[in-house]
Amino acid sequence: MAQRVLVGGGTGFVGRYVCRTLENAGYKSLIISRNPKTENHLTWDEIESTGLPENLKAVINLAGEPVLNPFKRWDEAFQKTIHDSRIGTTNLLKKAIMNSKNPPNVFVTMSAVGFYPPDQVKLYDEYSSPTTSDYWSKFTTNWEAAGKFPSDFNEVRHVIVRCGVVLERDGGALQQMLPSFWTGFGGRYGCGTQWFPWIHADDIAGIFLHAVENSDVEGVLNGVAPEANTNSQFANTLGTAMWRPSLIPLPAFVLRAMFGSPRSSMLLEGQNVYPKRTLESGYQFKYPTLESALTKIIRSK
Repeated sequence: MAQRVLVGGGTGFVGRYVCRTLENAGYKSLIISRNPKTENHLTWDEIESTGLPENLKAVINLAGEPVLNPFKRWDEAFQKTIHDSRIGTTNLLKKAIMNSKNPPNVFVTMSAVGFYPPDQVKLYDEYSSPTTSDYWSKFTTNWEAAGKFPSDFNEVRHVIVRCGVVLERDGGALQQMLPSFWTGFGGRYGCGTQWFPWIHADDIAGIFLHAVENSDVEGVLNGVAPEANTNSQFANTLGTAMWRPSLIPLPAFVLRAMFGSPRSSMLLEGQNVYPKRTLESGYQFKYPTLESALTKIIRSK
């Protein structure tokens, strides 16, 4: 009988890839979502009221309202939605695990490279301990803290995956970029010198599977490719993969007008992040370079 993994946010962009990867590896995914569709779907209210299902190998939380939605104003209501969909759900699952009579082996939670404050010079890895100086580093610190067990609870491993920009054509940032590049109007964001930490969707899913299957993996793993690129380099490589120019920048003031602050800072500022512990743990990237990732995405059916 297949071992079961409970996945919060399993119907989202990253969640679909994680569930597919789990199932290809022989696991059965149970998905928590706001709108359950099949018997393998649960609601957050069910988890809160009745606790975890029995006989789980792992619990993964990928839940989170998309931040860069241009149709959502950056107001208090939307900020609360961002908070509750990430920090609230992570805390709920942690409590359910601690109250379970038969807890899973591992709790894998999603985080983001926004944990590291933007910097043009510093190279961050999982051993870095930066000061939380901006909105997103403070938010992400609280997000990660929501999934950490008390020091006297050591029955369940906890792995935190700090994700970069996840790349695939059917979701996320790349899906929003492709139309402008196809029409020849693609280009860098702002000055383009900001770092752009990225990862292919197959690799971020692979890292979550790696965390589930390897009992010696614990703590933080950076979910970014080992190759560092700036936003300009990303735009140029994407244009080349699509046989399109990448000469028309999207000015900073346009992004600020679309998203406001601090959301626009996610696009106009960046951090150079290296997956040192991820590599040390034995994970082997399928797409370690931007060229390999974008060529696969753009030129495959």
